[in-house]
Amino acid sequence: MNNLTFFITGGAGFIGSALVRHLISQTHHKVINIDCLTYAGNLESLASISENPNYQFENINICDSNAIKQLFETHQPDIVMHLAAESHVDRSIESPLAFLQTNIMGTGVLLDQSKHYWEQLPPDKKASFRFHHISTDEVYGNLGADGLFHEQTPYDPSSPYSASKASSDHLVRAWNKTYGLPTIITNCSNNYGPYHFPEKLIPHVILNALHGKPLPIYGDGNQIRDWLYVDDHARALYHVATNGNIGETYNIGGNNEKTNIHVVSTICDLLEELAPEHKQANLHYKDLITFVKDRPGHDTRYAIDATKIQNDLNWFPEESFESGLRKTVQWYLDNEQWWQRVLSGDYQLKRIG
Repeated sequence: MNNLTFFITGGAGFIGSALVRHLISQTHHKVINIDCLTYAGNLESLASISENPNYQFENINICDSNAIKQLFETHQPDIVMHLAAESHVDRSIESPLAFLQTNIMGTGVLLDQSKHYWEQLPPDKKASFRFHHISTDEVYGNLGADGLFHEQTPYDPSSPYSASKASSDHLVRAWNKTYGLPTIITNCSNNYGPYHFPEKLIPHVILNALHGKPLPIYGDGNQIRDWLYVDDHARALYHVATNGNIGETYNIGGNNEKTNIHVVSTICDLLEELAPEHKQANLHYKDLITFVKDRPGHDTRYAIDATKIQNDLNWFPEESFESGLRKTVQWYLDNEQWWQRVLSGDYQLKRIG
């Protein structure tokens, strides 16, 4: 598994950039980052490895079939890891068709071009080729008070985003069953960590608190998510892409079920410790918490059973929620230049939805 060529779609996004940084810093593989740099794509998240000779960026939309075909012909990848997606639930409620275009049609284009490329490979390279599709636990829908999502959980998506990801999962399995394309799927729980675009809950709360703005929480804040530190996820994805079994699905979770209100309160406590100078006079960060109308179709609980990837591939998360969240808050405090540049664009700490 030395000196392979990886296609990483969406490599300028949050999870994708963590994966690219991991591959370039921890392996000798070549990485072709394919990203069309939508609002959430940020090449500054890759500044630490951008000059590495094993890294190359291609500003291409995955829906552009001819451009994707040319990339396959030029770079001859060994593994495709597909992360490019519209990913924010609230945006999918407001603008669903964009999610269908990228998440369904874009995946279809990648599968089609991967199939044509794979079919003409010499036998040894054909046998080792992999198409790894990175998905979400939201395809499973709403989980009750008990139990966990496992790889056989029936799909029951609640939002246009999760429905589009469920559709792309089904397409990947169909290309495996119909054409024999060697595919693998992973479904992950909520990611958090450095370089996270500020519309998502954890960075949104951190930056709003530092600016003295309200910390909006949907409904009563008792919705539960399983939180996964993004660098743990990147390690897991590499394990699956290089050692996972063809045709299999692996759930990746952090074993960190927390209510939204607990997450926000913990961030406030960390900021009290790490950034007391940003507080308004005579106020605590928790005083900024504001409960707002719940979003439509809001699932109450997600939780992942990661037993399969732990048993089969010996992957375990290294970060607890407490250690990972402390690292995350500290990163945002130490990297104001990164998030200030994000905020200087179209996004101004407004939750979409």
